Amino acid sequence: MFVVSTRNFPPDIGGMQNLMGGLSLSLLKYGPVKVFAEKNISENNFDKNLAIDLTRVSGFKILRKYRKANLIKEFALKNSVRAFFFDHWKSIEKIDDKILSNTPSFCLIHSKEINHDKGSFINKRMIKSLNKAKFVISNSEFTKKLAMKNGLEEKRIKIIHPGCNYPIKIDNKSVEKAKELYRNCFPKIITVARLDKRKSHQNILMTIKNLKPRFPSIKYVSIGDGEEIKNLENLKNELGLGNEVILLKESNELLKVALLEQSDLFLMPSVIYKKSVEGFGISFIEAAAYGTGSIGGIDGGASDAIQNGLTGYLCNGADLNSIYETITKFYDNDNYKQLGRNAFTFSKNFHWDKIIKKYIKLI
Repeated sequence: MFVVSTRNFPPDIGGMQNLMGGLSLSLLKYGPVKVFAEKNISENNFDKNLAIDLTRVSGFKILRKYRKANLIKEFALKNSVRAFFFDHWKSIEKIDDKILSNTPSFCLIHSKEINHDKGSFINKRMIKSLNKAKFVISNSEFTKKLAMKNGLEEKRIKIIHPGCNYPIKIDNKSVEKAKELYRNCFPKIITVARLDKRKSHQNILMTIKNLKPRFPSIKYVSIGDGEEIKNLENLKNELGLGNEVILLKESNELLKVALLEQSDLFLMPSVIYKKSVEGFGISFIEAAAYGTGSIGGIDGGASDAIQNGLTGYLCNGADLNSIYETITKFYDNDNYKQLGRNAFTFSKNFHWDKIIKKYIKLI
C-alpha cells in the first residue's frame, strides 16, 4: 500500500495537481494507493471515476493539516504501508515520526516553497519538516541547488523530474475548435499557465505587438486565470491586440491539448519575482508531447525541461528584445518544425512509466 498526502490534486487545474494525480495513478502499477487530498467543490464527478482510494479532508485551512495527519496515522496503524509520498514540506510537517521511522518516505520540493532566507523562522520550519522524510525529491538541478543554499544536506536530495502523460486522443470537435481559433494564422503561439507576474505575460503581449510588422497574421492564445487577468485584459486593449490575442481563463483538457497540438510555439519566459521562481516547468514537457517546441526563461529550472537549441530556446524574460529575438530565431528558416520534432522525442524521457520506476527503485 502506498500513501499519498497532497494539498494539490485534480480536478483542480495546475502543474502540481497534474503531478500528484499522475504520481498517484502511476503507483497503481505497483500496488494499491491511498490518497489524502483537500476538499474540492468539483470533486464528485471526478472522484467517482477514479481508480484510487481517495479521502478528501475538509475544514478550516489552519486545522486541516492536523486532521489529515491524524487520519494518516490512523490509516498507517491499521495497514501495511510500503511508502509515503508528500507534495510539500507542510504536508509532512505534522506527521507522527513513529509511522515514518521504518517506512520509506518521499517529500517533493519545487522551488518557491523552499525559497526562504537561511536561518529565518520559516526556513527552520521547512528544514525540520524535510528532515522527517527519507528522500527529498527535487524537480530540477536548480531546485536542488536552491535547497542546498537554504540549508538542506546534499546527500538527502534526489532529482526526479515530474512526469507527463502520453498524448491523449483528441476528439474531432476539440480539434476543429482549435483549428478555428488559429485559422489563417501564423505563427501560432500558446501559453498554459497561471496568470501571475512570474510568468511574464505582460512582456509576452508587448512582444506580440512588436512582432506584428514581421508576422501580420500572428496569433497568441493564453490559457489560465489568476491575479493578473484584469491587467492583461486592459493591456491587450491598450495595445490594440483584439484580433491577435485570446485570453482563455479556463479550458477543458481536450481543447487545451488540441491547442497545444495546433500551436508551433509554447512560450513561457518566466522570471524571478520576489521569492517566486520556476523550479522546472512541466508545461514545456506537456507541449513537447504534442510536438511543440518551447521558449522558456533563463531564470529557474527551465533548462532541465528545454534543451537549448534542440527542443527550444531560453531567453531573458525581463528583456523585451531578448524575447523578440528568440522568437524570430525560433521561426527562422522554418526552424520551429525541427525543434518540434526534437521536443516530441525528448518528451518520451518524462513519461510516467519511466519516471515512476525511479521512485520504486529507491523503496
